[in-house]
Amino acid sequence: MGTGRIYICGITPYDTTHLGHAATFVWADMAARVLRLTGHPVEVCRNITDVDDHLLVQAKERGVPWKSLATQQSYRFERDMDLLGVSRPAFEPRSHDHVDGVIALAVELLVRGVAYQRNGSVYFRGNAVHETVGLSREEATSLAAERGGHPDDPNKDDPLDAALWVRSIGDEPAWSSPWGPGRPGWHAECTAMALTTFGATMDLHVGGADLAFPHHAYEAAQAEAFTGVHPFARSWMHVGTVMAGGKKMAKSTGNLVFVHDLLERWSAAAIRFLILSRPWHESWEFDESELDRAENELEDLRVVKANPGNSAATAEVRRALFDNLDLRLALAVAREAHGEVLQDLVRLLGLQYVERPAW
Repeated sequence: MGTGRIYICGITPYDTTHLGHAATFVWADMAARVLRLTGHPVEVCRNITDVDDHLLVQAKERGVPWKSLATQQSYRFERDMDLLGVSRPAFEPRSHDHVDGVIALAVELLVRGVAYQRNGSVYFRGNAVHETVGLSREEATSLAAERGGHPDDPNKDDPLDAALWVRSIGDEPAWSSPWGPGRPGWHAECTAMALTTFGATMDLHVGGADLAFPHHAYEAAQAEAFTGVHPFARSWMHVGTVMAGGKKMAKSTGNLVFVHDLLERWSAAAIRFLILSRPWHESWEFDESELDRAENELEDLRVVKANPGNSAATAEVRRALFDNLDLRLALAVAREAHGEVLQDLVRLLGLQYVERPAW
């Protein structure tokens, strides 16, 4: 029996854990739970990108070592995931432990002629990557500028090339490499961690919708160029964006809603239910009044008549779950059947009572 392999793009640990983070990881957890219903074992890898320019900036602004900030925020994230009923992954690689893997990736891509070295940095030739995800060059350049792709880097042959290795200057974190002191490029970190954990391919790759381009597109392109194996991921799950005030939750817009703040007023199960109460791929606007409705609805779900099991309803629930995680249909069927069918689905969704944190 084959093992299902799920790779999840994890956090950059400097602003954890906001509701946008939580939505991605709750849905990834749900996907793993449903895959296990098939009878196949499932292994989950969820990385932590703890070598990152945004993290370095935040550490400097707060006057703390970057490793300390990453450790503190990673602890908070894992605590929040535990409270939300997200299972611990089998693998949790951290970028700083995979620098050698990034160097090996860059060396091989240089040998293959799909990368080049310039002034202590190494770049992956990415001028055609946007075509693999159906974007125009103009759309891709705009997204790259918005999402950390630095198309204006003067060292690049092409604005859509991506850094595999970045030259470090001044007091920036640095590791030794054939090209001088530097650190991994963002996409290359995930490529190295995924290849090290699962090899050339995986069954499902999960991340927020905003990671589809450039991050996931370049991660896949680099891995496939390195291994020669296609596809890098058999399926992709890009979870819909959570917005507040009409804008994506982000530190730059100042609209982050943190899980630990929500837990002071609502149960972890209500937060999880709020996330799961819509199609996984849809973007949505956070409205705290929906958490009150989620609490009330959970009470109704838990007051279940002791009806016996219903094999036909159970099969229909499973068909809905296997059909693109259609939780709305699964829940409607289970509510109609009531009894053990509904109880089993509530357990599968991870909506049992959870104690409020003591802090």
